[in-house]
Amino acid sequence: MRVLHVITGLGIGGAEQQLRLLLPHMDRVRSSVVTLTNPGPVAAALRADGVPVTHLGMRGNRDLSALPRLTRLIRNGSFDVVHTHLYRACLYGRIAARLAGVRTVVATEHSLGAARIEGRPLTAGARALYLAGERLGTTTVAVSATVARRLADWGVDPGRVRTVPNGVDARRFAFDPEARREARRRLGLAPDAYVVGGVGRLVPGKRFDTVIRAVAALPGDARLLLVGEGDEREALERVAGECGAADRVVWAGAADGDLPGLLSAMDVFVSASDEEAFGLAIVEALAAGLPVRYVVCPALDDLPPGLAPGALRIGGTVAEVAAALAEAGRERLPVPAAVHHYDIARSARRLQHLYETLHAPRARTHPHPHPHPHDRPHDGPHDRLHDRLHDGANRR
Repeated sequence: MRVLHVITGLGIGGAEQQLRLLLPHMDRVRSSVVTLTNPGPVAAALRADGVPVTHLGMRGNRDLSALPRLTRLIRNGSFDVVHTHLYRACLYGRIAARLAGVRTVVATEHSLGAARIEGRPLTAGARALYLAGERLGTTTVAVSATVARRLADWGVDPGRVRTVPNGVDARRFAFDPEARREARRRLGLAPDAYVVGGVGRLVPGKRFDTVIRAVAALPGDARLLLVGEGDEREALERVAGECGAADRVVWAGAADGDLPGLLSAMDVFVSASDEEAFGLAIVEALAAGLPVRYVVCPALDDLPPGLAPGALRIGGTVAEVAAALAEAGRERLPVPAAVHHYDIARSARRLQHLYETLHAPRARTHPHPHPHPHDRPHDGPHDRLHDRLHDGANRR
């Protein structure tokens, strides 16, 4: 089966990294990728993995000349499935796939929040355009049961939605004492320093300003290690200066290849974001054995209690975050069941099965836009547990 993934850009971000992680685990799929803009570090990584990547060279949201170029690319590639990721790519990709005659069009919704999509405020116009484009596709994939419910609340037919959660490679994030020593040495962090960690794009929705102020309120010389880049970097630096924490914050930048080592360098992980579609950074922190304090995380909140004993949901004020960090300790913890539940290979199997289920009846010229709710891949007991948990979450 030939599948083309269409994504808005390939800079370092959750959706981009998730795409790269999934592709090697799809053994019955030949994948290609087209990025509308920004062929960044993830494009280079995909090419190194042997995945063909094409840069469409789109100049902006209203660059309509990209549509015929994308249509030709899809038609010439004879793709069985077109799979789109992120708002702009979903809109242009669905239209181009239909114009090119591809009948199986899948879109993953990575970033739909209650009030924002991809960090931007939701507006009536954005919603109307989204819903119009969604009807051109075959199925929309939600990365969590929470996102599936939000799609239904937005007006997407629940029968058109399938939940395939994000996944992690737990082995990649396993705690490494040597990587901890090296990362701390390189960043100027003392071996015995208490290091609070945060990972994500430096944008308002992640509320890193709250984390900075909370760390500033901690006694002693606690340090904050922030991993990520974004437009809020200068504003956050000002916040750090205003609350006397300028010398407590270490800015690691968008250090994707170094992320496992940076997580090893931390003692506790915190997320003050009040709106998430999944919470991938939190699951990765748990894979590194870190105690986690978070405000919102659908990946954990959609599961039964007890699968992530090292993670504690907290309030989102500066005082509440500071109090939670003060009592968190620094003991490394066993990797919890929640992390194994979100294994990347399992997510890839579910997605591959979805492609095959959607495409098979169309290949026989008997259109059947949605798989039967009970169609399942031949998975093991952990996959059946995964199905029961998510089917139950979708009914809540």
